[in-house]
Amino acid sequence: MLTAIETTGTVNANHQIELDEKLPKNAPERVRVIVLFDENEQSAVVKRRAGSAEGLIKMADDFDAPLEGFEEFQP
Repeated sequence: MLTAIETTGTVNANHQIELDEKLPKNAPERVRVIVLFDENEQSAVVKRRAGSAEGLIKMADDFDAPLEGFEEFQP
């Protein structure tokens, strides 16, 4: 006899399904899974915003100075 349980979940970065609810305690070790998804549903991926890392990266004052030992490769 087959028993069906309907729940929702999320597919993580490793393509593993994380269920929103725990399965009942009497669920067997192995189960058969059918995945349904709406191709029109927008992804939950957050879009990046330009300038969001402002102030987090600092460059040395002499960043563009010639590197010692590389004089022969520089114009």
